[in-house]
Amino acid sequence: MLARVRNQFIGRRTQLANSILGYAAEFGFTAPKGLSRLQQFLIDIQADATVPDLAKELVDTLAAELARVDEQIAKLDKKLMQLHRSNEMGRRLAAIPGVGPFGATLLSIEVVDARGFKSGRNFAAWLGLTSKNHSTAGKNRLGVITLAGDGMLRTVLVAGATAVIADMRRRESRFWPWLKDIIARKPPKLVAIALANKLARIVRLRSLARS
Repeated sequence: MLARVRNQFIGRRTQLANSILGYAAEFGFTAPKGLSRLQQFLIDIQADATVPDLAKELVDTLAAELARVDEQIAKLDKKLMQLHRSNEMGRRLAAIPGVGPFGATLLSIEVVDARGFKSGRNFAAWLGLTSKNHSTAGKNRLGVITLAGDGMLRTVLVAGATAVIADMRRRESRFWPWLKDIIARKPPKLVAIALANKLARIVRLRSLARS
């Protein structure tokens, strides 16, 4: 419940930020990238004499609601970290690149017994991180991912994989040799899914270590 409530607030924060950026664009303001730059963006709007007072007031109302939602997310994050620190399995899973405290806590709650999955591939399939297999004229082709299982867990792993890939590109760090090769050959989304699949298999192995 904690994870899902937090997820709802994050969705609300994204909605509010997009609303502010969308309305501001109608007055000629270019949207910055990232929530961290939104505060300065709001200051620029209030300081611009060409923006009507009513528009500034409405943007300020949205900004106040955004600040309230941010405060609630911070409180939920604090509770999540408390839960994470008290969870031995969660602490072990958090050491996996791209998983993090939130993903580790969620996985440790949802995956009660990893022995219920015969293999890492079965676990990845349960999460919806494996491709559908299509057979035509005796030939097998892999299609889109199945989107089975828990959508929140899948989203967490894909987001974590995306962060790992971005870190590799930014700092030229290297986690796995095969990943660098795939990054050079495949579209970003496919790379993220492939890495999320790999992370899921590692999660299963780490979970079994507890048994």
